Amino acid sequence: MRSRAVLTLIIVVLAVIGAGLYVLVRPTGAESRPVAGPEETATAYLAAWEGSDIGAMSRLVADTPADFAERHLAFSRDLDIESLDLIPGTLRRHGGQVAELPFQGVRGIRDLGAWPFASTLRLVRRDGRWKVLWTPETLHPALKDGGRIRLKEVPGPAVELVTRSGTRFPRDSGAESYLGMLGADLEGGGSGYALEAVRTDGTVQELAAFAPPSARRVRTTFSRPVQAAAARALDGVDSPAAIVAVKADTGEVLALADRLGGELGGQGAIRGLYPPGSTFKVVTAAALLSRGLTPDSRVSCPATYTPPNGRPFTNAGGHAAPGTTTLTGAFAVSCNTTFAEQSVRLLSAGGLVDAAELFGFNKDIEGPGVCGTVKPHGNADELGADAIGQNSVVASPLCMALVTAAVQDGSWRQPVMTGRRGKG
Repeated sequence: MRSRAVLTLIIVVLAVIGAGLYVLVRPTGAESRPVAGPEETATAYLAAWEGSDIGAMSRLVADTPADFAERHLAFSRDLDIESLDLIPGTLRRHGGQVAELPFQGVRGIRDLGAWPFASTLRLVRRDGRWKVLWTPETLHPALKDGGRIRLKEVPGPAVELVTRSGTRFPRDSGAESYLGMLGADLEGGGSGYALEAVRTDGTVQELAAFAPPSARRVRTTFSRPVQAAAARALDGVDSPAAIVAVKADTGEVLALADRLGGELGGQGAIRGLYPPGSTFKVVTAAALLSRGLTPDSRVSCPATYTPPNGRPFTNAGGHAAPGTTTLTGAFAVSCNTTFAEQSVRLLSAGGLVDAAELFGFNKDIEGPGVCGTVKPHGNADELGADAIGQNSVVASPLCMALVTAAVQDGSWRQPVMTGRRGKG
C-alpha cells in the first residue's frame, strides 16, 4: 500500500510540475500571440498600403513621421493615382535585427495607364518587434535624396496637314510657311504626360512617359496640282511676286506661293498689304456701274486727265484712245485717265469705299490673313488716285484673288484654307 501511495504522489507531483512548466511556456491572454517576423510585418504593411489603410501602415512603422499620412495622400492626389498593386519579393536578413524586402509595384494613373516601379521595404527589430523603417524612398526610389515627383503635361505632335484629296504635300511645295502657320493655329492630336522627379537642387529626371495620341490629320483646301503649278510659275522670278488661287464658288484657297522673301514670316501673300494698282479697277468699275454706267457706256481715254485744281493723271506708255471708247474697252486697256475722270465725275459724293467693302476691304478675315483698306477721299486728287489702286488703297494678294473670285461667282466670300465650305 505504501509503495502504491508513493507512486501516486509522484505522479501527482509530476503532473503539477508539468502543468507549471506549461504555464511558464504558454502564458494566457494577449501575450499568448507569437511575435511577427520581418516577412509577416512586411507583408502586412504592403497589404495595408494596397488598401490605402494609412492607420494600419503607420502602426507598422518605426518612428512614424508626423507627415506620414499627408505624404501618402498628397502623392496619390498630385499624381492622380487610382490604384496600387504590390508584389513582394524574397526577404533578405542582415543579422538578427535588420532585414529588407524588395518589392515590385504598379500604380494606375487615371486616364494614362500603368506606372511600374520597384522599391525596398527596410525593416528593423525594435523592442522585440519588427517594424518598417520608412523614408520617402519607400514611396519611390527617386525620392531618396528628397524632392518631389510631378505629372507634367507634354504638348502632343502638331497636326499633319494634307491636300484637299488627302495626299501629303511634297517637301518643296512652295507653301511651307503657310502650312506651318495653319498647323500652329490648329489643335494637335492631344497632349502626352511625363512623370518627372524634381530634385532639391532643381535637376529633373524623367521617370515615365505617356505618349500622346498620334498626330491628327487635317485636310486643307489646297490642291496639289494647282499648288505645284503656282510654285513652278514663280521659278526664276526675281522681283516681288505672289500667286493666290481661289475656288470662286466656295472661297477655298487652292494654292499660295510667293517671292516676297522672308517678309511677314514668309506669309506675304496673305498678310502683306501693298498698293494693288490697276487690279483695283475691278472695284472701281463696280462702283461706276452702281452709279449708272454700263459696260457699253461711252467714255474718253485721253493721254492726260487733270481734275479741277488737281494734278494730272497719265496712262502707261502715254496711251490714249482717239475719240471715245466703251467702259469695257477702257477697262481692257487699263486706262488710268478714264477711271480717274469717271470717279471724280460720279463718285465725289462717295461710293468707292462702299463698293470696296462689298469686296472685303475694311473687313476682318475670319481665318488667317488680311484683306485691305480704303479710306474716304479728301479731294479729287485723292479720289482719282484711289480709283486706280493708289493713295490710301492697300490690299493683300489674297484680297485681290477674292475680288476676282467675287466677280466670277457674283458674291464675295471669306477665304477658307482648312475644311470645306459651300459648293464644290
